Amino acid sequence: MNEIVAIARSWIGTPYRHQGATRGVGCDCLGLIRGIWRQCYGREPEDPGPYGMDWAERSGEERLIEAARRHCGAEVSPSAMQAGDLILFRWREGMAAKHAGILSDATHFIHAYEQAGVIESALVTSWQRRIAAAFRFPVATA
Repeated sequence: MNEIVAIARSWIGTPYRHQGATRGVGCDCLGLIRGIWRQCYGREPEDPGPYGMDWAERSGEERLIEAARRHCGAEVSPSAMQAGDLILFRWREGMAAKHAGILSDATHFIHAYEQAGVIESALVTSWQRRIAAAFRFPVATA
């Protein structure tokens, strides 16, 4: 099984906490990715600093996509995604990407969702059409 997916699955059941990044205690979608990254690489690539619930709406900048481009491996098309890839979503066309998850298999992904905490969801059409970008995690050396 893919190491990234195994780590992501170990976070399932973690409650949703805005700006959290601690397995079993609380995280948001970015905190989930930060925690997986820490477990794989020993540290986070950068400190996101504090952010409000409406950060993407206020800034309009593609902060998640730009951070993924700085730190991840290759950007991949949605049709080429593999288990363990980082998926970034935008809630509506014309808005910045604001949600993140890990592809767990061809039809599911793991993410922290405000109403449910960290869960594994089906990558149904309504999620697929929101995909803004996907990235391969770099090969872990830790």
